[in-house]
Amino acid sequence: MFRDELVEVAGLQLRVASELDRPGTPLLIFNGIGASAGILHKLVETLSLPVITFDLPGVGGSRPSLVPRRMWQFARLGRRLLSVLGIDHCHVMGISWGGALAQQFAWQYPQVTGRLILVATSPGCVMIPPRPSVLLNMATPLRYLSAGHFRRIAGNIYGGDFRSDEMLRERHARRMTPPSVLGYLSQLFALSGWTSLPWLHRIRTPTLILAGRDDPIIPLANARVLQRLLPDARLVLFDCGHLFVLTRLAQVCGEIDGFLQPAPNFAAAVTN
Repeated sequence: MFRDELVEVAGLQLRVASELDRPGTPLLIFNGIGASAGILHKLVETLSLPVITFDLPGVGGSRPSLVPRRMWQFARLGRRLLSVLGIDHCHVMGISWGGALAQQFAWQYPQVTGRLILVATSPGCVMIPPRPSVLLNMATPLRYLSAGHFRRIAGNIYGGDFRSDEMLRERHARRMTPPSVLGYLSQLFALSGWTSLPWLHRIRTPTLILAGRDDPIIPLANARVLQRLLPDARLVLFDCGHLFVLTRLAQVCGEIDGFLQPAPNFAAAVTN
């Protein structure tokens, strides 16, 4: 049964969305910068295994916090949420900004992490950067606060179907819940100066990397860097942009469900 509730974790009120009545090891999902759990509702519904995702402080339904946090502290918050829910082992998935947090979590809590899924993400500040105009639009939460601004820039920052599908841009604009400015800045602060490059090669967790061919925010070369440095990684590409997890939902869920069912001889490969 799908649940959407406030859960107290380390003195914070966090909005948690979950579907835990299914068999199997739960999947903990970290979302993108400023993005609320609500945008992943269809993903949670479509996957066949138990799923947990939550809004970070100041995002969606979670109350803001005045305490700035680094990436390792956000990872600890995720671990504490699992403890509150009585979960001691899970798979971990991160989307965009959340992919950085997923890498941190897997490195910080290897005994908790089963398998790792990295979606449209990079190794952090030491990455192949997007164009300056894309960086400028990502530096503020304005796209969440102004539907008109979002419609104007969506194609340029998200790429893929958002370039040509006006109805898609309109639907997405209606679904977005604006983060607080404090919450958005807190996530920017956590990512500033953070990189996984020094220790990425030491993550032994089997990893699935999903990337869009037309991703202006995270150029495709970053996914190839992750694949090369992670010892046990497979890369799957989608003919879409940064938000292929929404626009290619059935394909994405098929890849995730297949990966999280243990199979022998999981070897590095690229699926075109």
